Amino acid sequence: MDPGGAVRRGRSTAVRARSMALGGARRVRRVTHAGGAGESGLGRLIELHGINTMGDAMIAVSLANTLFFSVPTGEARGRVALYLLITMAPFAVMAPVIGPLLDRFRHGRRWAIAVTLLVRGFLAWVLADAVGGGDFSLYPAAFGCLVGSKAYGVTRSATVPRLLPEGASLVAANARISLAGIVAGAFGAALAGGLSLLGPSWSLRGAFIVFGIGVVLALRLPARVDSTVGETRTTISLDDTGPIPRRTSVGPAVVTALRANGALRAFSGFLTMFLAFLLREHPIGGLHDTVAIGLVAAAAGVGSTSGTTIGARLRTRAPETVIVVVLAVLTVAAVAGAFVYGLPTVLAVALAAGLAQSLGKLSLDAIVQREVPEAVRTSAFARSETVLQLSWVVGGGVGIALPLDGRLGLSIAAVGLVVMLVVTVRDLRGARRP
Repeated sequence: MDPGGAVRRGRSTAVRARSMALGGARRVRRVTHAGGAGESGLGRLIELHGINTMGDAMIAVSLANTLFFSVPTGEARGRVALYLLITMAPFAVMAPVIGPLLDRFRHGRRWAIAVTLLVRGFLAWVLADAVGGGDFSLYPAAFGCLVGSKAYGVTRSATVPRLLPEGASLVAANARISLAGIVAGAFGAALAGGLSLLGPSWSLRGAFIVFGIGVVLALRLPARVDSTVGETRTTISLDDTGPIPRRTSVGPAVVTALRANGALRAFSGFLTMFLAFLLREHPIGGLHDTVAIGLVAAAAGVGSTSGTTIGARLRTRAPETVIVVVLAVLTVAAVAGAFVYGLPTVLAVALAAGLAQSLGKLSLDAIVQREVPEAVRTSAFARSETVLQLSWVVGGGVGIALPLDGRLGLSIAAVGLVVMLVVTVRDLRGARRP
């Protein structure tokens, strides 16, 4: 044996690995900082969002392995129901106050974002010990991660307008951020799946490291993120009057778009919870339950990616039209799934749901940019994001409560979508009248 040769080969491998890592980091930096995003600071926010989504995906995969895939179907439903009760029920109460609470810390948004990441990093370490020992602390820690994730989403949405590059639109900026999150989330899910092969706690300890990196990136955001010059608070209501002074209504156009997006987000939550149990209990298309769930998740991911890509290139001046179109497409898909339940229609529903949610949210961003004055825009984003997150919780609760019948579940969802489509079209036609 040649010990010196082995050492040299090891050093050479380490040098090549370091070179590949640095080259990959430089390529990522070129993409995230393109189009003036590097100079405005948006590039740093894009990178931060990627890290955040990666950590959230690792926690989600870890909890799914612990609560869902590692136990029989009947026990899994009870454990997930308990998880939803202990985590999402309190969150449903807290969600309406997250936006207003964070609105009081507009002068310290970088620290607010950093705290949401720091808390989730600590709780990921707590979860790692809990899943290994079967400790009940898993549930309050998971609840804390949920609240931290939603608080991050609210604060990040309120931060974007401060970091827009010269001449860039808000819809394009949010599309770039969302696309980075999709890519990073897929990588984080794969990484968590690989680490979980070593043990149930390894992927959660990996998430702890990822969130630690996110804390550093949050504190390195530009100082103007914390600026409150020209800002006031706002409410989400249909009129411009109210008993609370110093607040401004966002107007009916934003409310109509937000209501439609709430329906899209609620359907996404419903579909996630309902199909997770349905496909585990009643496999579809002769496939193994894990394969069927993976295909549905892939279809939703493709739809979300496609919607984000289309949104980044869409030049329409009528985002309300886009919302109506995607709501109609999703309604048609849900009706088809209810009448002809099968693998192709379920995949089509998942694809349409991902497409509608991403394009609908980007269109809502465009309407906020157009309708809401800059002085109240960041506050409007904070409150609208809270409404959307709460809508997902409500939809998920409906999905967990319904009987596991594919046609019945999609029929109920389709009726809700039809009602929302009619209401949205009515409101938009009314707004066009003199």
